[in-house]
Amino acid sequence: MSGRVLIVDDHPLAREGLRAMLNRADGLEVVGEASSGEEAVSLAVALTPDIVLMDIRLGAGMDGLAAAAAIRTEVPASRVLMLTLHDAPEYVRAALAAGATGYVLKDASADELVAAVRQVLEGRTALPLALLNQALAMAPASRRIEDDISRLDRLTPRERQVLDQVADGLTNKAIARQLDISPGTVKAHVERVIAKLGVADRTQAAVLATRTRPPAP
Repeated sequence: MSGRVLIVDDHPLAREGLRAMLNRADGLEVVGEASSGEEAVSLAVALTPDIVLMDIRLGAGMDGLAAAAAIRTEVPASRVLMLTLHDAPEYVRAALAAGATGYVLKDASADELVAAVRQVLEGRTALPLALLNQALAMAPASRRIEDDISRLDRLTPRERQVLDQVADGLTNKAIARQLDISPGTVKAHVERVIAKLGVADRTQAAVLATRTRPPAP
């Protein structure tokens, strides 16, 4: 899977290392670099990258979370993958609320980072499971689950099937193969699911579905 990447980090050495790492990966191309949130939004609008690899802390001005939200509004075709030192679950929740499709820690290996980029390019989420579980546990459980179940009840059985596959990280093509329907039909189902649940994108729909699943035995 090929993709064009915009790197956003306020440290020149970090950007240089990320650029070298990603340009070595087959099919990935760094098309721009930004050192601030404002510059990130401007370049995203100008370049329309497939992925914006974004740090959360960017010094003075707009931080990475605000920039991610602005990019998702201004350039909806661009997905945002947060790359940060912060492993606190509240940051994960904030990143998802801002529209990020993935969250990777800066101590990840080069292979792990490239794998996360490719996951996001494929339309899948890239979230460390431990951090996701901690983030989901932060909100008051009973009211949150009741609200989620109420929203899920709006879905048809087929839409729920598609959502379950989305929550498992499958792409539209993979879901189409699993359910023996066309990718276009899957895309239409996903769009209806997002609208009925009142979420911003498939990542937030997947998080909602994951919250309502019973714990593994």
